[in-house]
Amino acid sequence: MALSAQQIPRWFNSVKLSSFITATHLGKQFQRRGKTLSHGFSAQPQMSSDNCFLPWGFKTYRTSSLWNSSQSTNSSRQEISSAQSALLPSINEQTQKTQKIPSFDSELSLEALDDLPPLSPLQPVSEEEAIQIIADPPLPPDTFTLRDYVDHSETLQKLVLLGVDLSKIEKHPDAANLLLRLDFEKDIKEILVFLKDLGIEDNQLGTYLTKNYAIFSEDLENLKTRVAYLQSKNFSKAHIAQMVRNAPFLLSFSVERLDNRLGFFQKELELSVKKTRDLIVRLPRLLTGSLEPVKENMKVYRLELGFKHNEIQHMITQVPKMLTANKRKLTEIFDYVHNVMSIPHHLIVRFPQVFNTRLFKIKERHLFLTYLGRAQYDPTKLNYISLDKLVSLPDEIFCEEIAKASVQDFEKFLKTL
Repeated sequence: MALSAQQIPRWFNSVKLSSFITATHLGKQFQRRGKTLSHGFSAQPQMSSDNCFLPWGFKTYRTSSLWNSSQSTNSSRQEISSAQSALLPSINEQTQKTQKIPSFDSELSLEALDDLPPLSPLQPVSEEEAIQIIADPPLPPDTFTLRDYVDHSETLQKLVLLGVDLSKIEKHPDAANLLLRLDFEKDIKEILVFLKDLGIEDNQLGTYLTKNYAIFSEDLENLKTRVAYLQSKNFSKAHIAQMVRNAPFLLSFSVERLDNRLGFFQKELELSVKKTRDLIVRLPRLLTGSLEPVKENMKVYRLELGFKHNEIQHMITQVPKMLTANKRKLTEIFDYVHNVMSIPHHLIVRFPQVFNTRLFKIKERHLFLTYLGRAQYDPTKLNYISLDKLVSLPDEIFCEEIAKASVQDFEKFLKTL
């Protein structure tokens, strides 16, 4: 059955690509001047003895564009016969020289696969092919929480198992970029081993890393150098572990800064090497925090509160937090204890813990003792009550031993304030 000119492009699209390439190549070998069909292929009126275009099965077809309908049947046959007799020898010679042409059902060779154009992402696929496609799960879109990345990051999963609180870390804008770039085996594991050797326990790693996740960006050799420096200053391994737990950012500071801080406190407070070391062990945040509150509080103690230098030395070695305490809190407590309760400087120096107590607690107990007639803070008189007992005892013991009253009476009195 002959194909019409409109059916030819559709028929070519159903042919496999390998046969299409072969047919095109062979068509160029037999090409002569003639009329052109649609899609740029030349009409080849060469005929074989079995009434075919080529030996591989194109059936003869006629269109109005190739053959003039006004010509007679006889003239057409004569023209075809003459063309056949003239062309058959060349066709036969060519077919002898060429190898056997593969059929349309033959498979693509490896060379033909290399010449294939890349598949288009818009190329339709069948249902069976779509089922076989295995795609990686998509990364989450822009987000403000690390929780969305946990399923995609092995590093985050293992940090969670260690007890790291990602909800606190993600509040820092640079935390996500740092942690998501890290490889647990290459970047994190050696830091964890270092912290374990330093004395940080397993149940303390989560809390420590939550506060100082930036330690993963530090070079391991620098961390070891800072520990070696502290050991050279006679800090024991137990003291260093305690300092690192209480001041997580301690190892993030260079040796030069640590040395400058130790020198500052020894010079500013005029303490011995041993007392300076004990002060730092008890409050290691002095090495990592700002020095401005320390300088300001030293001026407050000397100029505003009227303490002598040796009295300041004694108080801060007993209560190191006095160096970083809030200035307003210090002045309010001193004003109430010294001016309202009439306690002199030297007694305050003996019990500096009063500066580490809430002011309302001091007021409540002093007013209750005043109500009972037992507010006596002079050590030279009977029924003396020291500041230490006033602020440090729990309510039950305070009422029983100091106020000589019941807890219920104390609670009823507080309701009258």
